[in-house]
This record gives sequence, structure tokens and C-alpha cells, in this order.
Amino acid sequence: MLRILFLALCGLLTHTRADPGALLRLGLDIMNREVQSAMDESHILEQMAAEAGKKQPGMKPIKGITNLKVKDVQLPVITLSFLPGVGIFQCVSTGMTITGKSFIGGNMEIIVVLNITATNRLLQDEKTGLPTFKSEGCEVILVSVKTNLPSNMLPKVVNKFLDSTLHKVLPSLMCPAIDAVLVYVNRKWANLNAPMPVGQMGIVKYVLTSMPTTTANYLQVAFSPVVQQQEGNTIQLADAGEALEFPEGYAEGSSQLLLSATFLTTGLALLQKSFNVTIQDMKIGKLPPQTTKTLAGFIPKVAKAYPKPKPLVTQIRINKPPKVTMKTGKSLLHLHGSLEMFAARRRGKAPVSLFLLETHFNLKIQYSVREDRLLMLTSLDRLLSLSRESSSIGAFSEKELTGFITDYLQEAYVPVVNDVLQVGFPLPDLLDIDYNLAELDIVENALVLVLDLKLD
Repeated sequence: MLRILFLALCGLLTHTRADPGALLRLGLDIMNREVQSAMDESHILEQMAAEAGKKQPGMKPIKGITNLKVKDVQLPVITLSFLPGVGIFQCVSTGMTITGKSFIGGNMEIIVVLNITATNRLLQDEKTGLPTFKSEGCEVILVSVKTNLPSNMLPKVVNKFLDSTLHKVLPSLMCPAIDAVLVYVNRKWANLNAPMPVGQMGIVKYVLTSMPTTTANYLQVAFSPVVQQQEGNTIQLADAGEALEFPEGYAEGSSQLLLSATFLTTGLALLQKSFNVTIQDMKIGKLPPQTTKTLAGFIPKVAKAYPKPKPLVTQIRINKPPKVTMKTGKSLLHLHGSLEMFAARRRGKAPVSLFLLETHFNLKIQYSVREDRLLMLTSLDRLLSLSRESSSIGAFSEKELTGFITDYLQEAYVPVVNDVLQVGFPLPDLLDIDYNLAELDIVENALVLVLDLKLD
């Protein structure tokens, strides 16, 4: 399927990336569900049956049969298979009863079991750039035919009549059902190019990188997502250096969405300013009171400078874009920034800077899904470095503050980060994919959402 998906949107990119930021591999599970739900919800076979009894403009009456009606349409059974490089082969198995006045007089009833087969080729809508399915080569194959006509009444003549009559009636009756169902399915691509907000900081669009690849088992679509700040500036995805690949071993027929660490890094760049905070609470979690007296327990010089305890004010600024890294089973958020601690003063006077530290620390990321959003929850992994840039209380060893700063980041700063991350990261909106039951795997340089409908 997906011969061309959003080719028109590629013009939004300033350059064409060789490596995608996201890959979607659609298995037969999702495609079967979408076609089946379109068939069920549109009630198209029943509509076609109702139309069969109406006189259509330009349609010649069938010789020997009048008052044609169709009833008792059976629930269709749909079978799909991928056609490499083309699209999908579709077979709809159903049955119905055709009634009318026969050429021998009296009421005739024909019980038919049949297969409708067609190739669903994917084309690009020239106006919207959206993918559009179009059927071709529709055929109606009779599996069995039963009639209420006496079996001893000219069987050869009757069988010949039934065969010629049904081949006249059924294709014009049933093949339009395939086209109508595809119209219904095509609507489910409509929101793919819609910008999706990341809080109030910007948007993400999923744009096709290259032609989708169809194999005998799945359809793979590569995206180069566009990440834009609220002002309209585009944040370019960094070169990941390695091509993205799906791990092996997933259930046959299941579907997977792979999001690269590079893509998530680019998306989190939208939130960088939101990670800057000023904290001046005296009591934070399990920490001791945030005063110069507590700080003096780690740096004795503070007690000399402030013999009377003063409340502490802490500013944390992230001065490099956040970076996401992934190894099998573990994902980290790297933050580089500054931590400046102040002693508060009364009567509206500005606080006095005690020291400024440059710091690098990692947060461990736990992923989950809520509706169409990827959520992240963090906890402190390691404080990797502290370096003193300035100090008003004299020289001191940064190691003296390692434990104090580590506890502070976990209790005071990590909750701030988690609050910012509650906005969630938008996932591709196509084919009504329900991400809520997805299983998440952290692999090398990527996160995989396993969309196995058997979990439904």
C-alpha cells in the first residue's frame, strides 16, 4: 500500500535527509482491521443489495428475470495479502439470496456464495498529496449456487441461464462495494499531515522521507518528522550516523512504530526553555531545610559568611539542547547546564549569589503511552560532573557538594522535569491506530512501539 504518502509535504523540508527519524511497519493485523471495520461500519454490501432492485439509468433489463431483489446478505469474511511493490490483494467472501420472477413463471430464489477479489493499488491524490486506494481487476467468483427451480426441469438450460444471469448481475452489483469501502478507508489518512502540538512550545509533523517499501509480510513507511518552534523555526534532526532497523522476532502480522533517539532529542529541544527553573521553597521533599545553615554542613565557609541562617534560592539553567540516548533496555536524558545558589535577603532586596556550578547529569527515562501521546517519566541516574565557575564565599572543592547536589536534583529538580514532560510527544495519526495497548521496547538508538492487536 502507501505507494506515495505525503510527497507534497517533503517540500517543507530545507533538505532531504537520508535517514528517517521514524519508521512505521504495518502488518496485516492493522490492515485487516481497517478494511473489516470499513466494511462493517459502512454497511456497503447491504446498500448495494438495496440498490440492486432499483432501475438504474442506462441499465438494460436482464432477459428472463424481473423484479430483481437481493436479501439475506451474509457478514463478509475479508482476507488480505500484500503484493510486493503494488499494494494489497483483497478477497471478500460473502453470500446472499437473489429473488425475482423467472422466465419459466413463478418466483425464483437463488442462494449464492461468492468471492469478490481485487487489487487495491495505492496512488497519490494530486490535490492533497494524501494516499488514496483504488481497486482494479475486480472479479466475482461463484463458489456455489442453489435455486428453488426443479432439478429435473431442463437442467442444462437452467444452469446456463443462471450462470449467464449471475455474471451479468453480480459484478455490477458487488464490485462497487470494494470502491466504496476504499473511500471509507481513505478518509483515515486525512490527519497525517496535521501539525500536532508539543505543549505551547511548538509542533511536530510526520512527513514522508521516501517511497514506502512493500514486502510479502508488511509495508514499511519512513518519516522525516518536521519539528517547529512556536515562532515557526524548524529544528533540524541531527544525523544519527546509523540507519534505523527494526529488531527481529516480532509476532507475524503485527505492526511496529520505531522512533529514533535522534528524533526524540529534536522534539525535546522544544521544551529546553521549560527546563529552566528558580526554586526557593524552604521545604522540599525529604531534603533538610533549604537554608545557609544546611549548606554550611557541606561548605563550612558558608557559616562564616552567614552566621544567621538565610533561605536558599536555586536557579537551574539548561544551556545545551537535551539529548536522548538509548541502549537495549535503558534510555537516558542528558542535561548540561548551570546551577547557581543564592542567599535570600529581606525587604525585597535581590538575593546574593553564593556560587555558580556547571553541571552534567543524566535522568533515566521510563516510557508509556496515553492515547496518541508518548509519555516520559524520569528519575535521577547519575550526577556526572560539577565544576565551579564562580564563588562569593571563597574556594571550595566541588566534591564537597556532590551528595548535596545529587539529593537536590532528585528531590527538587526531577519533579519539575516530569511536570514539563506531561505534555507528551505526539505519535503519527493514521488509520485510527490505537497506541494505548502498545508494548514498548528500548533498543539500540530507538524506541519501538509494538502494535499487536491480539492484545486488544
